[in-house]
Amino acid sequence: MPVKIPTGLPSGKRLEKENIFVMDDKRAVSQEIRPLNLGILNLMPNKVDTETQLLRLIANTPLQSEVTLLRTASYTGKNVEAEYLKTFYKTFDDVYQRNTKFDGLIITGAPVETLDFTEVKYWNELTRIMKWAKNNVYSTMYICWAAQAGLYYHYGVPKYDTKDKVFGVFEHKVLMPQNPIVRGFDDIFLAPHSRHTETRAVDLEGKLDLLAVSKKAGVYLAASYDLRHVFVTGHSEYDALTLHNEYDRDIKKELPIKVPFNYFPDDDPQKPPFVKWRSHASLLFNNWINYCVYQATPFDITEIN
Repeated sequence: MPVKIPTGLPSGKRLEKENIFVMDDKRAVSQEIRPLNLGILNLMPNKVDTETQLLRLIANTPLQSEVTLLRTASYTGKNVEAEYLKTFYKTFDDVYQRNTKFDGLIITGAPVETLDFTEVKYWNELTRIMKWAKNNVYSTMYICWAAQAGLYYHYGVPKYDTKDKVFGVFEHKVLMPQNPIVRGFDDIFLAPHSRHTETRAVDLEGKLDLLAVSKKAGVYLAASYDLRHVFVTGHSEYDALTLHNEYDRDIKKELPIKVPFNYFPDDDPQKPPFVKWRSHASLLFNNWINYCVYQATPFDITEIN
């Protein structure tokens, strides 16, 4: 949240240069406040785990939010009961028919990155949602595969297969510290990845701001110039044991999987991992909700376009 300072305070300009969010008396008095209307399009098989991870981060902000859980109608996974979806989730048609608008929308990853986009069973529905969101959502955050899907749909950016799965907890370097999405980030920070494909920085040139990269994991964070599209290729929302569970799952399926990088102490899967990315995850979601959504979205939500 911003620091309110007197108009013309000399230190204000210095703080702004350091990318500290300050607000003078005139702007503070004119601010109107209402709950944010956020949507989560949950494409992950385990709906409960993913919604818990994301809601935990959304709740860790000082802003009140009303969250709508969304699912695809064209494909229903096998790992969730139909009654659960019926009770707690809405389809895109539900919100479309009610002329719903969202201040912010999160589209999660999905275990489909090895498929061509058009081979994904719900691709047509997803593109319909992304098209609708252009004029009915103020800012959208795309996570992991959804980031690759959003980059492809909006900017024609391809994805590439990687030789080995990008799997573990990697160091990243902030490239544009003046961007509000990375405000308060350490110069080097950690975040988990779990994917078989990658986005390449050269394909983003002249199209988006590249905000953070990793020498080992590649592109991590990018955004449109107006911050209405934020692309996160990793999984900052992951719990302590999510990578552990994915590793055990792949071992049981006898898939070619390496021990997650920089995750288990001494690379020993028998030792419980430490969470080293939680503060970064919290800051990322706080910054997105505050600067990309709350500070920018119209007070009258019907004016989003």
